[in-house]
Amino acid sequence: MSPRTPGEPGNRPLPPRLDPRAGRPGPGRPHREPPAAGLRRRRAVVVSRAVAALLSVAILAGSGWGWYLGQVADATVNRTDAIPGSGNEDGDGVPEAMNLLLVGNDSRADLTDEQLAELSAGTDSGVNTDTMILVHVPADGSRASFVSFPRDSYVEIPGHGPDKLNAAYSYGYHGAGESASENERQAAGAQLLVKTISRMSGLQIDHYAEVDLLGFFNLTSVVGGVEVNLCNAVDDSRWSGAVFPAGEQTISGADALKFVRQRHGLPRVDIDRIVRQQVFIAGVLRKMLSDEVLLDLGKQRELVQAAAESLTVDEDLDLLQLAEQMQSVTAASIEFRTIPIVDPDGRDAQGRSIVELEDEETLHRFFAELSAEPDEPEAPAPVETVRPEDVQVEVLNGSGTSGLGASAAEELSAAGFGIADTGNADSSDYTQTVVRHAAGDESLAATVAAQIPGAVPELDDSAASGTVTLVLGSDFNGVGEATAPEPAPDRADDVRTAEDRTCIN
Repeated sequence: MSPRTPGEPGNRPLPPRLDPRAGRPGPGRPHREPPAAGLRRRRAVVVSRAVAALLSVAILAGSGWGWYLGQVADATVNRTDAIPGSGNEDGDGVPEAMNLLLVGNDSRADLTDEQLAELSAGTDSGVNTDTMILVHVPADGSRASFVSFPRDSYVEIPGHGPDKLNAAYSYGYHGAGESASENERQAAGAQLLVKTISRMSGLQIDHYAEVDLLGFFNLTSVVGGVEVNLCNAVDDSRWSGAVFPAGEQTISGADALKFVRQRHGLPRVDIDRIVRQQVFIAGVLRKMLSDEVLLDLGKQRELVQAAAESLTVDEDLDLLQLAEQMQSVTAASIEFRTIPIVDPDGRDAQGRSIVELEDEETLHRFFAELSAEPDEPEAPAPVETVRPEDVQVEVLNGSGTSGLGASAAEELSAAGFGIADTGNADSSDYTQTVVRHAAGDESLAATVAAQIPGAVPELDDSAASGTVTLVLGSDFNGVGEATAPEPAPDRADDVRTAEDRTCIN
């Protein structure tokens, strides 16, 4: 099937079967609701969510005219043969799960000179794909994971060797041959990008969705304002045109495009641009779930039509089926991550700036864990405690703080525990406070751990029966006090959810 050429927003006539005015009762004629109307209303939430998912390069929307909106979207959305017949891994082993590749094409071919100036988009950069996000939805539709790929990720492109990830689409596009049509070139570009992402992740890519700069501008204009929060003011008027004050603010239209395109002047350059894209998608999701959209049928129809006309999706993507799979997803269960990175400022053999990723085994393990179906957690059997007087405790100081072991022993003794011994642990670098115990002494360890919330009982095969060992870590705050949480590591793969409103660069 060849992709349909998108028309100007609002100018494409609807087929008679989709015209909402058809079949309206005439003057004086009573209106009787057909039996299927109630069912269509119940399906409205499902269908609206499907279109909003692609609209925001994310998921969900609200209620509306379900069946009608789904028909409008299916009749007008652009299609392309994006999923290759080979070279698309089937390594996840969960056929009911769904992996969707979302792509932002940096083409300016459809922009007028006036639009180029308004969007600070410069000149046409060809067919590079500067935004690539893999969306994974498990079979039960309980959550969604969005994994972003830096455009300069240095990867193996099938048939072309190592290169930057955003070159894959271009290789496929230009390799289609001189006799290929524009539609065939675009399909070839999408297929090679899908093969590259599949090889890197070890996952089968089920579906594909693409939007260009003009499409993004149209979509964000329809959405209206999206709330973002900047830690510092930015002025990138020379490149992206992004000029924003610090703090919470609402952006839309051209400002939204400048916001997600800025990379110059940001501490982590493309990594921070990825975070901006994730934050903007999260803001759109929150907007989709607001009463401003949920209760406005006209706004929903406008969003559906703009999304369908702006997007190019694979030939087999069923919007209604996608919506049904994702209807349980909430903003709190949508995670945004970045593929594991070794060096964001690497160089290749030609001296070009690249992003060095983790090795293939690590990447495959990352995506395998991401796509693993959640297991039902087994509730741990409750462990009974005993009287403090019945517990003998050896206290070892591994915190690195001098005298902490002696003071902890005094506090435990005052609480009624017997102190078998005190001393220093084999290292002063313990970060976690643990209570070591022999098999069968679980109740003794639980009694000590109950006095130090956050301390972790730990089975020790070498421990003597009848005595537990309290090893103090740097998180120890005192008997009766919760241990201090370990600070989160500073890494590129910071996990955000759609509810996160903390400030960003």
